[in-house]
Amino acid sequence: MTLDDSIARNLETVRARIDAAARRVGRDPSAVRLIAVSKTFSADHVRAAFAAGQRDFGENKVQEALQKIEQTADMEMRWHLIGHLQSNKAKKAAKPFACIHSVDSVDLLEKLDEAAAAQGASPEILVQVDLAGEATKFGAPADEARRTVEAALNARALRLAGVMIVPPWNEDQEQTRPWFGRLRELRDSWIADGLPAAPLQQLSMGMSHDFEAAIEEGSTLVRVGTAIFGSRTVRV
Repeated sequence: MTLDDSIARNLETVRARIDAAARRVGRDPSAVRLIAVSKTFSADHVRAAFAAGQRDFGENKVQEALQKIEQTADMEMRWHLIGHLQSNKAKKAAKPFACIHSVDSVDLLEKLDEAAAAQGASPEILVQVDLAGEATKFGAPADEARRTVEAALNARALRLAGVMIVPPWNEDQEQTRPWFGRLRELRDSWIADGLPAAPLQQLSMGMSHDFEAAIEEGSTLVRVGTAIFGSRTVRV
């Protein structure tokens, strides 16, 4: 089987699983956007997914993403930065990405907003929330996340779109499911407390091993790599 055929088949399977998960809880499957996470995979893999109809792609590292964006510049697609963004990379990240999922502090938000305004860019951003307090994970605790959300509402160039979470790793999606529910409940509590609903519409939750539970808990953006492109030789 060719690379194109393999990726097209995997995408068809993932889309069917997304559809089924949404329908199980009475959601419209079109309300869930699939982001194909191409980190560590080549531009040829991205091209194969594009040929199969995929338009949203996610990368963890700015430099790797910039190389692939250049290599696929002839194709119209949306690039998402889903990995941790260091403040000193804000200038490089502000323009190439349609959406940055990993804004986790007011300081980073301000640097990114300044860079975007200077470059005439207006990317969507999501505030990454850490509800588990894991030392090895990035993300803002709930209180800091709310302050970052409030700052984002007053940004000059950035467009707040929602929140994101990377829960503690567990192969059993029933173990990660509660974290998805908690993020949705936190977002809903902010709205009930007076924050506007429209800029908090998106919930970036779920990866290859748990995206179905995430969708059942309200995810609107799922970040799927292995189930589309196969196992990685290097864990990133």
